[in-house]
Amino acid sequence: MPQTIIDLLSNGIKASNADKFRRGNLIHLPAEGSLTIAGDIHGHRRNFERVVAFADLANNPDRHIVLQEIIHGGPEDSQGGCLSYKLLFDVVRYKLSFPDHVHIIMGNHDTAFINNSEVMKNGKEMNRAMRLALDREFRGAGSDVELAIRQFLFSQPLAVRCDNRIWVSHSLPGDRYIDKFDPNILDRQLKINDVVRPGSAYLLTWGRKHSQTLLDKMAKLFDVDIFILGHQWQEEGWCQAGKNLIIIASDHDHGCLLSISLAESYTVEQLIDSIAPLPSIP
Repeated sequence: MPQTIIDLLSNGIKASNADKFRRGNLIHLPAEGSLTIAGDIHGHRRNFERVVAFADLANNPDRHIVLQEIIHGGPEDSQGGCLSYKLLFDVVRYKLSFPDHVHIIMGNHDTAFINNSEVMKNGKEMNRAMRLALDREFRGAGSDVELAIRQFLFSQPLAVRCDNRIWVSHSLPGDRYIDKFDPNILDRQLKINDVVRPGSAYLLTWGRKHSQTLLDKMAKLFDVDIFILGHQWQEEGWCQAGKNLIIIASDHDHGCLLSISLAESYTVEQLIDSIAPLPSIP
């Protein structure tokens, strides 16, 4: 059983790196087909199933899907251990079924797990909670499975750029740290220091409450018009957090997704009209 999971994650790494739309740490999507964007999942299996059902990749071969922040949240074992790794394994299986159309981008909980730094959620330190659950399930092989998870998370791309000038990432650098962000992180091989504060992958996944000045600067830097992010809790499942920023959350019972055509240009208002509440999906 442990070796089966380790092999699964190893194959997931190969698929992540071999994604035909990946250039460095950035996914470049063409001006054709469609895209389904989910916000943070955090172990919410039912919402993941709804996103998968909505995308229906088997019957929509020109559709892509962006997923993020799978771990930390959802079901727990009898001792309070976080079982979200089980959903991560299923997401990796989904990636392997549609290797060039499922794109799993790096989130801040991923960087925290990779570098084993503390990350709190609902008053619980999530890395410890997940590690203890892994140890209980896989016993002597728990540390080996944990390492394989870290290696898979480290293989994830950082962002998605669409030809229609829409950018999708978990977050953006915060205003205080923009001068420390190196955009070359998107093109070069990722290093472990990149996911540790103040590394550029860390900054790209942890920023909150972005000013319009920063958003305009980042739009010019990335040559895009509109940002779609996760990371920040949204009680209603989404919000407009700037003239060119929409935040999507998919980790609770009011979660949402966003569905767009890659062949069309959008205003923020048109994107808002394309948001779908997850509870409406059978």
